[in-house]
Amino acid sequence: MAGLFGSTPAATATSTTGDISKDVDVPNPPTDGISDLMFSPTADFLAVSSWDQKVYIYEITSTGAVGKWFFTCKGAVLGVAWSTDGTRVAGGDTAGNVCIVDLRNAPASGEIQAQIAKAHEQPVRSVRWFNYNNTEILATGSWDKTVKMWDLQSANPLATLDCGERVYTMDVKKYQNRHLMVIGTAERHIHMVDLNNPVKIYKTITSPLKWQTRVVSCFTDASGFAVGSIEGRCAIQYVDDKDVALNFSFKCHRQQDTADRNIAKVYSVNAISFHPQHGTFSTAGSDGTFHFWDKDAKHRLKGYPDVGGSITATAFSKDGNIFAYAVSYDWSKGYSVNTPSMPIKIRLHPITGDECKPRPGAKKR
Repeated sequence: MAGLFGSTPAATATSTTGDISKDVDVPNPPTDGISDLMFSPTADFLAVSSWDQKVYIYEITSTGAVGKWFFTCKGAVLGVAWSTDGTRVAGGDTAGNVCIVDLRNAPASGEIQAQIAKAHEQPVRSVRWFNYNNTEILATGSWDKTVKMWDLQSANPLATLDCGERVYTMDVKKYQNRHLMVIGTAERHIHMVDLNNPVKIYKTITSPLKWQTRVVSCFTDASGFAVGSIEGRCAIQYVDDKDVALNFSFKCHRQQDTADRNIAKVYSVNAISFHPQHGTFSTAGSDGTFHFWDKDAKHRLKGYPDVGGSITATAFSKDGNIFAYAVSYDWSKGYSVNTPSMPIKIRLHPITGDECKPRPGAKKR
């Protein structure tokens, strides 16, 4: 999709302020808050999960996006994921169900009837697919304090991992012989699973951040992960003990109070996404901004203006040419603030110039 949205001038190498004037709104967004989104790993489709109990699948075109399919779950949908071969989409809902559609059997457009199965006794917060022994496995992380692995051929999971606390976030990444799963839970526990042996937790640490974990996201090369918390901080963490000296954390998504320069307003880091080619990453938060970073150079590449509402989810397309972000209420201020006036939209940002390229001369690890 190199020509997405037509010709866009490259960003200047000296500017650290990004441009969102060319960003395109996805038509017909969900009717309630957006919880998660993910691009297909094999085609130009974007799946979006919502509190309105639906998962929407949009086709990305040369001019923007069009609604292609949708399916309905029994509860609000908190997480969505594509299978590694791009043929299936799964959603996890607040009723403890997993809802799955197979796009090989889908109509040309419109509603698809999902297969719905009870997977957990509590809400399913995160879903992720991975390939194990040439079989597509679906991992489901729940507030019942477990992650379950399913091969979809049996009513019983292949494995159940006891995570000790409610699962808030989960991510997977395969790179060469490394196959990593990271699970972030309540009480700041972070579990690492080697998906070459997915039946047990490989390592558990306490988050390097002092407040509640909001998101984890695996590096492109699966050597580590980033953690974002409600305190406006992000941590870079490597899996191997030999790389402990490379771990660090930094402040982000904070604003100085206009009345008192000694006071900083702190916002939650809601989403972190890694660029599939460059290994750089984005953070997005409750302050309505997103930023691109180079972890190896410990440098911010670009910061973008407020988009008009909290950013709840982000994703790069399979080739890294598009950055999608969801704008909707993130529940950070409680139920009463979620009024009909809150924006609900999905926007597509074309990646141009040096926006996501590593800083020149940075040492790569």
